[in-house]
Amino acid sequence: MGLISRALGGANTVSAAGRAVSDVAEVFHANETRALELSAAAQRAALDAHGEEFQHARPGLFDRVINGINRIPRPMLALGTMGLFVFAMVDPQAFAARMVGLNEVPEPLWWLLGAIVSFYFGAREMHYFRTPNGSRLPRMRPDRLAEDATGTAQSTAADENPALERWLRHQRESEPGEA
Repeated sequence: MGLISRALGGANTVSAAGRAVSDVAEVFHANETRALELSAAAQRAALDAHGEEFQHARPGLFDRVINGINRIPRPMLALGTMGLFVFAMVDPQAFAARMVGLNEVPEPLWWLLGAIVSFYFGAREMHYFRTPNGSRLPRMRPDRLAEDATGTAQSTAADENPALERWLRHQRESEPGEA
């Protein structure tokens, strides 16, 4: 080993030659690791900027009025259905006449009503799914997502499953052929 390092001019010369070859190689082929690091940094900066935009959203008067109007249909449907039962007991003939009228509504119109009601409640559910705190968007955590994607996130006590651990321990203890 000493003969080779003396022949090549020492260890510093070998490492310098290696760095030079690496630098020349990067001219023809980009350093992929560095490119991925720069891409991740740019994406994180974009997500942080986007998150800052929604961090302090406060609904105005118009938003509060519309949210109040959007809360009307569910109680009205529930109270209206109970009201139909009361109406049927109070005035059975009038109730029967109105039910005959409902029977005359064409089926495509019922499908349209069902679609409108389904999309209304689906949109409200999606709104609350997207904004669990009401009017604020949740804070974006790209660092946590990156940890989960790379598998470097540390396991916590909440991630452990005691029942599964007991079952695995029981399986190991009851394996046949062990003495």
